Amino acid sequence: MESEAGDITVLLRKWTAGDAEACDQLMPHVYPHLHEVATAYFRREPGGHTLQPTALVHELYLRLLQQRKPDWDDRAHFYTFAAKVMRRILMDHARAVHAGKRGSGLPRVALCEEIPWVDLNSAEVMDLNRALDELDSVDPRKARLVELRYFLGCTLPESAAILAISLATAERDLTMARTWLYSKLVVEKDSANPPASL
Repeated sequence: MESEAGDITVLLRKWTAGDAEACDQLMPHVYPHLHEVATAYFRREPGGHTLQPTALVHELYLRLLQQRKPDWDDRAHFYTFAAKVMRRILMDHARAVHAGKRGSGLPRVALCEEIPWVDLNSAEVMDLNRALDELDSVDPRKARLVELRYFLGCTLPESAAILAISLATAERDLTMARTWLYSKLVVEKDSANPPASL
């Protein structure tokens, strides 16, 4: 694993230096993890989803290739960037599917067990995207942690290692980020739309 991480870092630096072949050499190292993440994400989705794991990873790959001047320091930097791009792809797909529709009649599917109040089959996922953008402006590290944990599927120890923080700090940050997101997505929404009085 350590050797693999070193290989990834070397290839990323070559790619950053302008070696176009480094990207092709890099993909076999990162593809299995990215595909595993995408597969886990879609396992939570109901059947018949129009975006599939392989298509998601291929779209991610195409967007990575479009980077005019990639500037990744190491594996951690790359995976952080990949998490952000994967989030954008999922949001773009959600916008296309749910354009103008709230509550499309599809079964409720939570983003993950730790954030059960975000339904991937509704436009709530776009509200999550806006909330994450806002969190990013307030506390970028917590936003990166959410992206790594819930969009790239990293474990908490992996996320902590990528962000170069202790596991205890990652646990605190993730708890605070989930609380902040809950406040933005549930509490503020409910207070803006109080139930009609009887």
